[in-house]
Amino acid sequence: MLTIEHLSKTYPGGKRAVEDLSFSVPTGEIVGFIGHNGAGKSTTLRCAAGILPFDSGQILIDGHDIARQPVAAKQAMAFLPDNPDLYEFLTGVKYLQFIADLYAIPADVRTRRVARYADAFDLTGALGSPIGGYSHGMTQKLALISAFIRQPRLLILDEPFVGLDPQAAFTLKELLRQLCRDGGAVLFSTHVLEVAEKLCGAIVIIQNGRLVRSGPTAAVIGDESLEQVFLDLAAEGPERSREGAQGHA
Repeated sequence: MLTIEHLSKTYPGGKRAVEDLSFSVPTGEIVGFIGHNGAGKSTTLRCAAGILPFDSGQILIDGHDIARQPVAAKQAMAFLPDNPDLYEFLTGVKYLQFIADLYAIPADVRTRRVARYADAFDLTGALGSPIGGYSHGMTQKLALISAFIRQPRLLILDEPFVGLDPQAAFTLKELLRQLCRDGGAVLFSTHVLEVAEKLCGAIVIIQNGRLVRSGPTAAVIGDESLEQVFLDLAAEGPERSREGAQGHA
C-alpha cells in the first residue's frame, strides 16, 4: 500500500532530515513508526503525504507515485499531522461538509459516515459549535473523523493518540483495525511504545533520518519490550544500529 525507496530530504541550510530511507507498509497492516524527537519521522510522513518535496527516492501509494501522480496518490490516502490546523471559524459539521465536498462524497453517504464516526468519538453534540471553542482532544477527534469519512485505503497519522481520552483512544484503535480488515493499511508515528507494541503488526525504527530496525513486531522485539529495544538501539548509536537493521529491513 505504501512503498518508500531510498528517500532523502535536506532542508534549506543543509540539515539532512532523512537519508536513504526504505521501507514498506503492506495491505492489511498497521505499522508503527518509531524514533526520537528530530529523528525524521514527521518529515518522512509529510513527504509520503505529498506535502513536502524531497531530494531523491520514490514514494508509491497504492501504486501511484506521489511526485508524478499526486492526485491519484492523495485520493487513496488520508494524512493527519501531529497538530491539525483546522478552520476555527467553521462549526464541526461545516468542516466535515467541506472535506466531503473536496472529495466528492455523495450527500447521503457523507451523512451516514459523519453520524457513524461522530457517534463513535462522542462528538455529535459538539458538531454545531465553532471549532475555535474546541479543546485539543475535540479538535483531534474532528480531524480523525474528517479522515475516516473519506474511507482511505492508506491512513498516515503523526502522533494520533496525543490528547485523546482513554475511550477515544480505544475507539481509534478499533477503527484502525477495521480499516485494515477492510483492505486498507495504516502507518502512524508515536512515542507511546506500549500502544505500538500491542497494536502494530510491524515496526519501523529510525535514528537521525536513517533506518535502524524494521520488521514484524514479534521479530523486532524478540524477548524484550519495544521500549527496551528502542533504548538499546539509542544506546548503540545509529552506526551500530544500522548494522543490525540489515537482517530486518
